[in-house]
Amino acid sequence: MPRIIAGFAGSLSLAVPRSGTRPTSDRVREAIFSALEARGGLEGLRVLDLYAGSGALGLEAASRGAASVVLVEKNAAAARIARQNAEMVTKAAARDARPRVDVPVQAVLPYLRAVPVVVGAGYDVVFIDPPYELPEAELTETLTALVPLLAPDATVLVERSSRTPEPAWPAGLAHDRTKTYGETTLWWASPS
Repeated sequence: MPRIIAGFAGSLSLAVPRSGTRPTSDRVREAIFSALEARGGLEGLRVLDLYAGSGALGLEAASRGAASVVLVEKNAAAARIARQNAEMVTKAAARDARPRVDVPVQAVLPYLRAVPVVVGAGYDVVFIDPPYELPEAELTETLTALVPLLAPDATVLVERSSRTPEPAWPAGLAHDRTKTYGETTLWWASPS
């Protein structure tokens, strides 16, 4: 069972769906958030967690100071658990400092296509942790739809199986670095 690692909700255990999701390990989440802290932290940022599952990545960001988090999950059972986890995490915050957490029950591409583009005010951090069987073409389409929704200095993190190829980065998104942790590879990118 995953837990929130740090922040106001540190050590809270999160529920996970019985099937259909693959929670990010505590080791990989610690590495992700250490790197984000080194880049300036999450205080006041807008976070988007695509293919959210239990919401562990987005809720870790909320616990560490993100102002708003959107957990996009198309599976109704997983979204219900993500919503329950979000309620538990936000209740752990001081009343006047609770992050806003939304859990749309929707597929990723229709969600991204419906979000209005606000120049200079997009998402600051985006986690993309799709099912390993997601076709590469669909991942590329997701990245392409995401580009106009990013803040100018956003960080995009794609988590995939170590056996999958590097994502095909669309125009407007540049690969920064890659890190592998056993069966998991993280690709970091930013707007170009």
